[in-house]
Amino acid sequence: MIIFIIRNKNFIMRTSLLLVFSVLIFNTQSIAQTNFYEDPSFNAIALTHNIIAILPFDATVTLRPRDMRDMTTKQLERMEITEGEGIQAAMYSWFLKRKKQGKLRIDVQPPNVTKAKLLRAGMTVEVIAAYTPQEICKLLGVDAIIMGTFETNKPMTQGTAIMLNAAFGVNGNTEKALINLTIYEGENGGMMCNYQKNIVGGVGSTTESLINILMRKASRRIAYTR
Repeated sequence: MIIFIIRNKNFIMRTSLLLVFSVLIFNTQSIAQTNFYEDPSFNAIALTHNIIAILPFDATVTLRPRDMRDMTTKQLERMEITEGEGIQAAMYSWFLKRKKQGKLRIDVQPPNVTKAKLLRAGMTVEVIAAYTPQEICKLLGVDAIIMGTFETNKPMTQGTAIMLNAAFGVNGNTEKALINLTIYEGENGGMMCNYQKNIVGGVGSTTESLINILMRKASRRIAYTR
């Protein structure tokens, strides 16, 4: 009788481990999911473009509850704006490297130029949704824009990553993120491309490293790259 119970426990343990393993595989597959849409005319339209701009992304950052208690609403909002601008800068840096390698057909407007033009027009992250892609492209003087959303969680502590790298140099490990990237052309404001992907980071992962992963995967599908 005792032997039967021990064997039964072993069986339950093996079964439980198998179920956990199966769940982990399922979650990994879910995390790796990618959604991609491209307008059939994008390749032809992209050939007529000379310059594009990248807008700061609309970022949402989730911290641990104990880290949230140490931050005000305004601090979190500022952190999210900084994160969105960090994505813009990382994406621009990636495009710039491709341009120097001769692997990019168009020019990309520097983020500081884009920021200055948006600020002069009063187009902050909070109100930019009130403008059409056509209006934004015309204001920036570009043929197309890249914009989108970015949701990320940053497991922190250790002084909330030394108070977010001394008040919003940000950093802090990015454990996972969901990015939704869209390219709109300026002539009629049509959506040319939409790329949505879950990205998994880990210890040492930063927003820039995750954007580099994303752009490496997206580059084969974006009409501007050779």
